[in-house]
Amino acid sequence: ASGIQEQGSGSARLQPPEPSLLRFLVCPLSKKPLRYEEATNELINEELGIAYPIIDGIPNMVPEAARMTHKKPPAEDSEQP
Repeated sequence: ASGIQEQGSGSARLQPPEPSLLRFLVCPLSKKPLRYEEATNELINEELGIAYPIIDGIPNMVPEAARMTHKKPPAEDSEQP
């Protein structure tokens, strides 16, 4: 045995993070607490509108890996009078 564990199909499993860690995790951009979204297996920052993916139970907290949760751009000039 080479010590490398099999990943099964090779795709990322939807495994939630360790619950005891969630209370310590904050957004690296805003330093605010994150909300765990079970349906998408992501950590959500409602204020900034971004979601960090969780891969094999490990949150990917790199800002470049986050996806935008809001469709509209942050600066929307058309809504202003």
